[in-house]
Amino acid sequence: MATASPSASRVAYSLSRFGRAPRITKHLRKDRTTHLPIPHVPFLTTREFAPNRLKDHYHTTLADDLMYMTYTHEPSGVERKANRQIRLKFDPEDPYSKFRHNPSVGGSQVGKKPAPPSKPEDTVRLEKIQIHTFVKESLQNKSALLSPIMMLRALTGETTKGGGQHAVEGIQLVKGKKAVGGWIRPGVPVGAKVDLRGQSMYDFLNTLTEFVLPRLRDFNGIVLPPKSSSSTTPSTVSGVVSFGLPPEAMVFFPQLEVNVDAYPMLPGIHIHFVTNAKGKGAQDKARALVSGFQVPFVRR
Repeated sequence: MATASPSASRVAYSLSRFGRAPRITKHLRKDRTTHLPIPHVPFLTTREFAPNRLKDHYHTTLADDLMYMTYTHEPSGVERKANRQIRLKFDPEDPYSKFRHNPSVGGSQVGKKPAPPSKPEDTVRLEKIQIHTFVKESLQNKSALLSPIMMLRALTGETTKGGGQHAVEGIQLVKGKKAVGGWIRPGVPVGAKVDLRGQSMYDFLNTLTEFVLPRLRDFNGIVLPPKSSSSTTPSTVSGVVSFGLPPEAMVFFPQLEVNVDAYPMLPGIHIHFVTNAKGKGAQDKARALVSGFQVPFVRR
């Protein structure tokens, strides 16, 4: 009489264990404060069971197009020409020149930093979306920040350490760093902000382009700087695209439209698209990426 192989018996045993708890192979660490388990991954993602249209659009179409549009050919084996050293280099071991202040000639060199080499892993991509709002009334009454915090939570669904994840910072208070004109003091809350990454970032971008921007009558697009503007400013090498929405535009978000009366005050927001682009032409690359997600631009 033939006997079943060990592998077949193992499969049969696993199938007969339906309804039982799976065997724990590696225990999760617990947070000392909340006593909640800490997953092995830095943040949870719903990509496996909820495919995102915009994320798939980037990987299937935008990434290849952006690589072609922003490619700069550099011969292999040829090193980049280093910038000419204008000032002398002092011996760091010399006590007379060790701490000598040596500013660069011609001002700051931040706007002249070259872009990284054109590689597939350096293709411009969206890293995070930051939303922040400033509430002037909070300087006299801190409870005025309650409505903006509720608004940001409804828009993004983010909470502090949501799901026990330490990488999720949630809604953060923006506090003054220095005294300004006698009405902003250091440490006083003046607004709120939230950083979106991963699935929630693309969900907010989808809501913005599908429901909000098409319903704004006075919004023709993000205003581009004039052609005569300088290309060596710090903003041109940062790779960040920013624009603002007035308070009247907040009611067009579906999360707020269903219950507008629950918010005593809806302030305007600033939206920052933060990309991985750096160096010369970084802002142009970031604009090309954002325009691929159906966000319009206009030059006046």
